[in-house]
Amino acid sequence: MSVQELEKEQSPNRASFGLVGWLRWGWRTLTSMKTALILLFLLALGSVPGSLVPQRGVDPDKVARLYEQNPALAEWYDRFQLFEVFTSAWFAAVYLLLFTSLIGCIIPRTSVYLRELRRKPPAAPKNLSRLPHHASVEGDLDVEEAARRLRGRRFRVVTGDGWVAAEKGYLRETGNLVFHVALIGILLAIGAGSLFGYRGNVLVVEGDGFANTVAAYDRFMPGNQVSAESLEPFSFQLSEFKVAYQVAGDKRGQALDYSAYLKVNDSPQAPARDYVLKVNEPLEIDGTQTYLIGNGYAPVFRVTDGKGQVAFEGAVPCLIEEKGTMTSGCVLKAPDAQPEQLGFLLRFLPTSVPLTDGTHASAFPGELNPEVQLLGAFSGDLGVRSGKPQSVYELAEPEVMKKLKPLVMGSAVPKPLAVGQSVDLPGGVGKLEFTGVKEWITLQTAYDPGRVPALIAGGLAVVAIAASLMIRRRRVFVRITEGRAEVGGLTRTEGSAAGFTEEFADIVKVLSAGAKDVR
Repeated sequence: MSVQELEKEQSPNRASFGLVGWLRWGWRTLTSMKTALILLFLLALGSVPGSLVPQRGVDPDKVARLYEQNPALAEWYDRFQLFEVFTSAWFAAVYLLLFTSLIGCIIPRTSVYLRELRRKPPAAPKNLSRLPHHASVEGDLDVEEAARRLRGRRFRVVTGDGWVAAEKGYLRETGNLVFHVALIGILLAIGAGSLFGYRGNVLVVEGDGFANTVAAYDRFMPGNQVSAESLEPFSFQLSEFKVAYQVAGDKRGQALDYSAYLKVNDSPQAPARDYVLKVNEPLEIDGTQTYLIGNGYAPVFRVTDGKGQVAFEGAVPCLIEEKGTMTSGCVLKAPDAQPEQLGFLLRFLPTSVPLTDGTHASAFPGELNPEVQLLGAFSGDLGVRSGKPQSVYELAEPEVMKKLKPLVMGSAVPKPLAVGQSVDLPGGVGKLEFTGVKEWITLQTAYDPGRVPALIAGGLAVVAIAASLMIRRRRVFVRITEGRAEVGGLTRTEGSAAGFTEEFADIVKVLSAGAKDVR
């Protein structure tokens, strides 16, 4: 026999996993506690961008502003779905893997836990002095009396010939198991909210109303099981919006309070009622909540075209450029103007003050001296009838802007327009008038049937994890001989021996009650 044949004969056969083996390995890895903790950490880590990056479903205005200020960064954010973190594919993947991992952890732990509940404490060891906690009791103490006293301290007790075994702390594993079940409850509640709930964003200007219909939303995000008939038929009108600002001191200009005064109809047949909507104090109607999430200014303009007809009249919501002073950029489009469509780029200054270089800026976010700067006026086809969706915060696409005719640029109108003032466009093509100021608010309406179950499951998880951390699994044994009893104890929870010392001493005192001596 050759050396190669001898080595082959003596070498052990290499185990081959095969498909079933790899599947079993993958399942065991996925359902291990280590994997569940990693996935839970990834879920928490994945939620961080949802707090740092503006979300389309919560604040679409900030998303639009980011596209204007840093379009390259915004494109990368959008590529990785960071504007919609909680509905992204990668977040859903982590969510589903964690859900599967938790179920895989709970099923075997439940069977082990049920066996532990049925299992009786083991018999007392013969030599109790070897246990971490030990004491001797001198006096008349029989098995029945020792068992009765330990049961009085809520121990599970088993007796034998001259010995007593007691154990308690089963609620530790109960808390651990309930914690994992509660986590699954949270995930199920979130899933139910995603399927049967919806969210929508809408911008409302003072004096305008809103009805809870799909067509009324600027952005509507329904669950898979939501239809137009699922929405509660309420409506309201925004009568007035007020913001209170700090007027002096280091925090001058800081917003102190936001109040939106609404006239609410809970249903089409219900009478109107007054409601003051504030931040973190949503309007709730049959489980549907409406939150105040943003505000800004909407100056009112009138555009008269070259034929003397009013081509546009109304409020124009402006996008905030500087939050500290509420300086806002506005875009006004008059597609009905004749003989050519008109478009304007404007800047709104709530409290306009002149600067040393001759320009103007806003010195305070409140509406103390409102003025409007005309940055540019254009004529031509704005492309609003092309069928392509357009942003209300952009005058036109770059290709269309190149074809527009500039009528007035910022340097031609150095002084801002105050309320009641107007500017005539060259060539007799029209006139722009600044007629007043209104404010707008952005609202988020949300219906989430999983909100309350998630809250209950979250509270249950906190209580359960606290119980699993505070409760110790421990055992106490008693061996009785004539006129003497040996008591021993130990804990089955790592690191809890120090906390058991005092309890063990109390147990010894209870057992030695009425006895002559304790050593």
